[in-house]
Amino acid sequence: PWSSSDGPTGRSGDPCLRRFRHTHPFPAPCRSRKQAGMSAIRRRKFLVVVDETPECRVAMRFAARRAEHTGGVVSLAHIMPLPDTQHWAGVEELMRAEAEADAEATLYEAARFVFDITQSPAEVVLLEGKKREALLGLIRDDKAISILVLASGQGRDGPGPLVAAVAAGGANAFPIPVTIVPGTLNDAEIDALA
Repeated sequence: PWSSSDGPTGRSGDPCLRRFRHTHPFPAPCRSRKQAGMSAIRRRKFLVVVDETPECRVAMRFAARRAEHTGGVVSLAHIMPLPDTQHWAGVEELMRAEAEADAEATLYEAARFVFDITQSPAEVVLLEGKKREALLGLIRDDKAISILVLASGQGRDGPGPLVAAVAAGGANAFPIPVTIVPGTLNDAEIDALA
């Protein structure tokens, strides 16, 4: 169900060299990419970076409610770090397969969460590379992505690396609008804002 491409430039050394896009929206039956994507291409996408942090759920709920209210689509992206190339080839392949399986499970749960809210399928994208560079490549390649939705972390680690990049880079951090949702909001507060 995952298709692979050479990334935005196809050059070796590109942080997005391996990009996977799920071609079948959850939980709809299998359709071709052309059939599945035609209606979504014309609708704006709310991009959420999926990870294991508690604030990710806040960002997904906000994006799902905004998409629901505006007729948009939620695009869920999970970014795997580049593999450590110091291992033997067999060990590296096993580690990559395990990381991909974990990422797919994380994306599946995220897609189910969005579907439970919107009753509409979410697009899921699996990327590999550094977070900011991988996101920039995805945003550059998919012109339907119009808003990046992030939630700020509230722990000792600060707001999170992407939120920090937005704060440090200002308007130049990403080429699309970025919505930063406070990570402490409850479901009722998110629903009222979205």
